[in-house]
Amino acid sequence: MKDLINKGLAFGLGLAVVSKEQIEKLVDELVKKGEVSAAESKDLMHELLEKGEAEKKVMNARIHEQLEKLLKELNIPTRADLERLEKRIQDLENK
Repeated sequence: MKDLINKGLAFGLGLAVVSKEQIEKLVDELVKKGEVSAAESKDLMHELLEKGEAEKKVMNARIHEQLEKLLKELNIPTRADLERLEKRIQDLENK
């Protein structure tokens, strides 16, 4: 049952967007239905929260990667590019 819940949340709801309150509510419902014991509920909730945080990190990394790719395709300078140019201008002004 635990694997089924994990798979359902990971794929159906997307752990990255499920709030702590939603996870608590789901686990409480599973305890009431007898599908998860009260002792297991705390571990399950902790595990789901950890997976959610990991999914958020992965999603943020993917979004960041896609944004960098888009900026590059649109030929928009990055902050590093601008800082490098500012330093170069400052060096030229100092000469």
